Order: sequence, then C-alpha cells, then structure tokens
Amino acid sequence: MLSALLAGQPEIALFLALAVGHAIGAIRFGPFQLGGICGTLVAALVIGQSGAHLDNDVKNVAFAVFIFALGFTGGPQFFANVGREWRIGLLSLVEVFVLLALLAIAVPLLRLDQGTAAGLLAGAATESAVIGTASEAIARLGVPAEQVRVLQTNIVTAYSVTYLFGLVSIVLFTSQLAPWLLRVNLRESAAQLWQKLGGENDMGDGQHSALPLLVGRLLRVERIVGKTVIDAERTVQLGVTIRRIRRGGDTFRPAPAEILRDGDVILAVGRRDAMVDFARNVGTELPDEPGMDAVQAEQDVLLTRKEVAGLSLARLRQVADVGLARGVYIQRITRMAHRIPPLAGTVLRRGDVLTLSGPQEAVQRVVPELGYPVTPTVKTDFVFLGIGVLLGMLLGALSVKVGQADLTLGTGGGCLVSGLIFGWLRARAPVVGSLPSPAAEILKDFGLATFIAAVGLSAGPDAVKLVREYGLILPVAGVLVSVVPAAISLALGHWWLRLETPILLGAVAGQHCSTPTIMALTNAAGNGTPVIGYTITYAISNVLLPLLGPIAVAMAGALAR
Repeated sequence: MLSALLAGQPEIALFLALAVGHAIGAIRFGPFQLGGICGTLVAALVIGQSGAHLDNDVKNVAFAVFIFALGFTGGPQFFANVGREWRIGLLSLVEVFVLLALLAIAVPLLRLDQGTAAGLLAGAATESAVIGTASEAIARLGVPAEQVRVLQTNIVTAYSVTYLFGLVSIVLFTSQLAPWLLRVNLRESAAQLWQKLGGENDMGDGQHSALPLLVGRLLRVERIVGKTVIDAERTVQLGVTIRRIRRGGDTFRPAPAEILRDGDVILAVGRRDAMVDFARNVGTELPDEPGMDAVQAEQDVLLTRKEVAGLSLARLRQVADVGLARGVYIQRITRMAHRIPPLAGTVLRRGDVLTLSGPQEAVQRVVPELGYPVTPTVKTDFVFLGIGVLLGMLLGALSVKVGQADLTLGTGGGCLVSGLIFGWLRARAPVVGSLPSPAAEILKDFGLATFIAAVGLSAGPDAVKLVREYGLILPVAGVLVSVVPAAISLALGHWWLRLETPILLGAVAGQHCSTPTIMALTNAAGNGTPVIGYTITYAISNVLLPLLGPIAVAMAGALAR
C-alpha cells in the first residue's frame, strides 16, 4: 500500500526523501557527518525501490536554480581570487588535472562506463554538482533512452558509494595525516600564525569573549597633558579614539587638534589590546559618569574598491584618512559565508563583507570609501533571478560543431556562468537586483536536494546492480581519487609555494569544496587560520569542478572504445 501511494504521488516521495535524508545526514560519527545531500541520496535510493519517480522537468528546473545560485554566491570571490591569489588558487588547478589523470587510468583499468566514471569523480571529489552536469552530458550522447537511464543511474550509485569514503579520507588526510607527513604540530603552527597575523583569542560561532574586541574606558588625564587628541591617540599602534571630554562642567566632542589639559576626563573607545597601553599612558580609570557615554553603530559593507582590496588591516589603518575614518573599526570579516579572523595581518579581498563599528556619522562617511552598504532585506528580485536563470539556459543551449562533436555548456554550465556574472554585477553595483544571501542559500540547498532526490528516486531500482558488479573496487578507487590530488597539492604547497601549514591545509580542503573538512580542520588547528586558504580554493573549485562532468563523460567514452 505504501509503495502504491509513493508511486502514485511522487511529491510525497520527494519530501519524504528530503526529510529522512537530512535526518540521516545530521547524524554525527565523531568528526564525520554525511550531510543532507548525501543523506537525501541514500534515502531516495531506498524509497525509489517503490517505483516512485519525478518528471525530468522537476529535476532540470531544480538543478538550474541550484547551479545559478551557486555561481551567484561565488561570483565576487571567484573573480577576485583568480588573478590575485594565483599561488593558492593553483591548487584548484592541481585538483582538476590530477582528477582527470586518475580518471584516465581508472576507466580502462576498471572498465568503467561513462556514468560510473563521472559518479566516481563526483563522489571522490565530494562535489555534488558534477552529478547534474554529467547527467546532462549523458542525455546528449544520442544513445537509446534506456541506455541513458542506466548510465545516469550509475552516476548516482557510484557517487553514493564513493562520497562517504572520499569524505572520510580527505578529513583524515588534512587534519591528521598531512601534519604528520610534514612533521608539523598543527595546533602550534596555527597558534604561531595567529600571533604573526596579530591575533589573540579565536571565537567560534555562538561564542562571545568575556574580553570583547572593542571597549570603552573613562580616564582622567594625568600623564599626557599638553598633547593634542590625535597625538594622544597615536601613542598606541592598533587604534583608540577619544570620543568625549569633560572639562569642568562641560562635556563635548573633541576635534583632533584639541589640546588635553590636566584633570580632563576622557571617554576613550578602541581595541582592547591597544586600550591597555593607552590607559597606562593617560592616567587613572574612573567609574561611569552621566553624559560620558557614546553610541556605537554597526554597518555591513561589501568591499568593492580596488584601492582597498589587497591591503592588510594594519596597512589600511595606516593609509586611512584620519578625519574620515577616525573612530571606525572593522569588527568582523565574512568571506564566502565563512568568518575570517579580523587580525592586523589579515588581507582584505574584493567581495568581503566587513562589519564596521563606530560613530554613526563616521561609519556613514567610511562606507563609500570601501564599497556599498549591505542593507538587510528578505525580498528577492524575481525579475533579476528569472532573467539570470533564463540567460543561463539560453547560453547552455548554444553549441559549437567541432568535427563530429557538438560542444555545449548545457543548462548546468550555462546557468553557472550566468550566476557568476550576475553575482559579480551585484557585488559591483548592489543597487541592481536583489538576491539576499539567505535566499540564495535556500535556492542552493533546496535546488540541489530536490535534484538529488529526483535522480535517486529514478535510480533506486537499478542501483543494487552496480554495487554487486564492482564490490569493493569503487570504495578503494574513491579513497585514492580523493587523497592523491590532496597529497600532490600538499607537496607543491609546502616545498614549492612555501605556504604556511594551516593555510595550505585549508586550501586543500577548499579544493575539494568540503565544508565538513574545514570544520574538522579548524577544530584540529584550534583557531580559524585554515579558513584563509579555504575560501580561495573553495571559490575557484566551486566553478571548475562542476565543469568536469561533461569532460569526464567524454573522456570515459573515448577511452572505452
């Protein structure tokens, strides 16, 4: 009865797969977690035994929306990192070429068909988007419909088998094996890098230090009498601003040239690490007094100015206009939805979201010098979204005849390129269109999960055959295809590029686009320094790896002849 219900109403099967799959994906085994997408695929394969399946139109629309949102969210960082961060971004190219080389060995050696080869690549590289681009490529092979269905089923089955082994392998390699191979204590190396970049304590999500980054102090002027306000502020390197002065019975906002007098009471606001020395230079700290307080405003700003991109926080403070930026501090940095440590040595990149803190009027003056304000909104511009996806589909429909082959991006490649361009345009001119980050994340998550569920439901009845045919060969191949590119990147990054170990390991995790890996790596490192390398290769690999789907299909077809 249940089988008949699911087969007759496939929408029930879809949401059952989503619910059960994400529940399975949330189960944690030590540092490992399948994740919602792989969990959904497993659930869909089981539910698919009932005969339930979704129309191809549902699958195609879901994938188009997902891949556009993927390009949209990664566009600003992709274009910012391709040229400027070539040393770290080179590891994404290593991933691509080594994956293809390993596939060229595995196809004739293991006698893999086109679907199994593409699924092996997708699972071992932990890149779900390859399933969609490879499935599209198989649909254009011009073979009978039944053969297309079997090959697409093999993609999903090979992915589901190799993903888990690829994920476990890359997590263990980056967090445990790689530091041992390099003879490096990862936690000590990360702590040293943290100090080198000017950091103190690293807080995780939902954690707040009892010693906050920005603090205020009431101080009586005793030891800097005769100095101007700006000269007094410059006695410490990291930045303190005198926001109020009480002199006699008057309280006022001082100009930078105001001369401090003996007995003045000042309100100083700034970084806690700088405030310790500043307070020692000034005089006695006092308790709160009425009227001696100041409001701190916060504003998120999207960094677009090329003059600022590439500067460290310390360098930015040195070159900033004193009158313009006085009293404004960068409290948080977000890159590719990941928090970047706001350290003195942290280098800013175009597309970063900076959280500014300071007086309202000063923050408003600084924002145009950095980029555009990020205005919180929950409204999606569906004209913007619709045109973007439509142009991607039209671009994917174009083809170029080369010999006997028709070269085309397909819907996946076209929507990915369109998303990159629209994301870049939105970053450069945020007044154009609106696709808030939470909305883009929902499009990515729901679009990919729906696509994976649809493919899994269709593949369910035939999935067991492939597992029986290859047995343990696919898991072993998944481990090798996952670890070999990582090992080569580790060697190149350490001995040739001379990257710091935490940043290098983060970049290796990013070249696999593996969020569980970076989570395990930051836990092992004890701070967020690996994220610096992760965001660069993650942005580039998120674009390059999905494009390997059609290449893998074409390569496997050529090698199998």
